[in-house]
Amino acid sequence: MSTQPWWQAACLAPDEAMSNAARARQAQLTKPAGSLGQLESLAIQLAGLQRRERPWVARPRLYLFAADHGVAAEGVSLFPQAVTVQMLHNFVAGGAAVSVLARAQGMPIELIDLGTVQEDLQLPGVRHLRLGAGTANFCEGPAMRVEQCQAALQAGRDAVQRAAEAGCDLFLAGEMGIANTTSATALLCALGGWPVAELTGRGTGLDAQGMSHKQAVIERALALHRPAMGEPFEVLRRLGGLEIAAMAGAYLACAQQGIAALVDGFICTAAAYCAVQLNPACRPWLLFAHASAERGHAVPVQALQAQPLLDLGLRLGEGSGAALALPLVRLACELHAGMTTFSEANVAEGDHP
Repeated sequence: MSTQPWWQAACLAPDEAMSNAARARQAQLTKPAGSLGQLESLAIQLAGLQRRERPWVARPRLYLFAADHGVAAEGVSLFPQAVTVQMLHNFVAGGAAVSVLARAQGMPIELIDLGTVQEDLQLPGVRHLRLGAGTANFCEGPAMRVEQCQAALQAGRDAVQRAAEAGCDLFLAGEMGIANTTSATALLCALGGWPVAELTGRGTGLDAQGMSHKQAVIERALALHRPAMGEPFEVLRRLGGLEIAAMAGAYLACAQQGIAALVDGFICTAAAYCAVQLNPACRPWLLFAHASAERGHAVPVQALQAQPLLDLGLRLGEGSGAALALPLVRLACELHAGMTTFSEANVAEGDHP
């Protein structure tokens, strides 16, 4: 019997024949070659992922994963840990930014509470998994027990299964968790070997002194765990968050189920980078929504050879950047399918080199 964990199982491969067919169609549409820039390459990529020459996005869904972080005890955020639960109330009430963006586009949101410090939390419309009272303080020990991290990865996989059963054709993830930029930064530094100072950002709006303290906290954590860190799962469980692990699991499951995923900003990109470390074959299934204003975002984006669709100076999280990029993804598909070819429009083609 194989002891291979599910996240290392084979991912589906994009259909190169459909990508080539979409590329050929793009070359015949009534426009100069390449004039729609990234929208052209996006349509071609989606054609390969959806295994059809003319891809579309009709049933996107957003899954918002929330959890608390023990490292908040180190004073790395301007906001208290209670804000995680307060924002869950706000999501339920439809008052958060991503709630507005999803509502305006008719996109369903599922709220998943993986574990907050408020033990008796019960909110209508929230899936409460209660994997723990958030993570432990990773400056004192591993953030998660092995079984906790496995359960968080599985929670992401289960979300993708529900999405697939609902006919989802584009998976969006969002997150909420006070101090999760600290966790994401530590995770990326450990997995990618980048200097802490290069990736540490202001998060909720830290000043220079707060930034210096945040860096020192991450350095302490890395020094504590470095002797025990080996393969990516161990790094994730020692430095990650429950919601970060869940999103990593979701991105991996998307690649195994054959659903394209639209990745949000810094926290989601940390989860995506972790997913690629756990199983590199998932990379083609990840689309990147926007270039976050959070300082460290550009580094993993470049390492993943990604091209974000938007650059609006966003650093909110919640999946808000992915929700904002959704219309561009849909319009790329509409342009690809709806434009006429030169022959159909009786338009003379330009000379090709």
